[in-house]
Amino acid sequence: MGTALRVSAEYKAEANDLLLSFNFTYRIPASRKVIETIMKPLIIIMAIVLLIAPPAFAREQSLLARVTVYWAKGGSGSDRDTRNHRCATGMRLQTGHCAVDPQKIPYGSRVVFSDGTALAAVDTGTAVKNRKAARKSGHTVYERNALVIDRFFETKRQALSWASRNPPFMTVRVVPPNQRVAQLPEQPPPRAIMVVKGAPRVNKAPAVSNQLIASGSSISRNPFNKLGR
Repeated sequence: MGTALRVSAEYKAEANDLLLSFNFTYRIPASRKVIETIMKPLIIIMAIVLLIAPPAFAREQSLLARVTVYWAKGGSGSDRDTRNHRCATGMRLQTGHCAVDPQKIPYGSRVVFSDGTALAAVDTGTAVKNRKAARKSGHTVYERNALVIDRFFETKRQALSWASRNPPFMTVRVVPPNQRVAQLPEQPPPRAIMVVKGAPRVNKAPAVSNQLIASGSSISRNPFNKLGR
């Protein structure tokens, strides 16, 4: 007895549209030693692929997101876990956290906004997974297919204030958990230009000579030491 290995192949000639096919069967001994010899390298190769593949696909990406808000205090709009600062990963919710769909954005990722604010993806929720906000408020197909990111705030007032000052849809950067957030280059401060103003020009009065020059007339002094003509 042995193990049958069947191999088939096809070749299609594009020029004359012919299809050639052939197959053959090769029987090898079905011994335990042969099976172990074949399976061990396959297991090693699969293990290497599984170790290398995740880092290869874990890369920073930019995507369109419908950003919603939720809060712990200040009124309705939050569940019991949120009010107690509990989240899906077991961490204590705090400002700087957000909820995501972990199938699209892994926990521990950083969601970076255009102003440089980075949020940690630590929570999730039904409304985030089914993208309800994006499907209802999107005006284009691109917006309706956007992911939903729910940003956490401590109070309802803070959450609604931020939401009123920012657009509902925005492009964000998603940085994988084991990758550092690239800092935006700081703009150098503007150089101070010193303007030196020239000293004000002073029009000097012409010096009066001690000698008085008379032309065509005579000048005389009166007894009261005044000049007269």
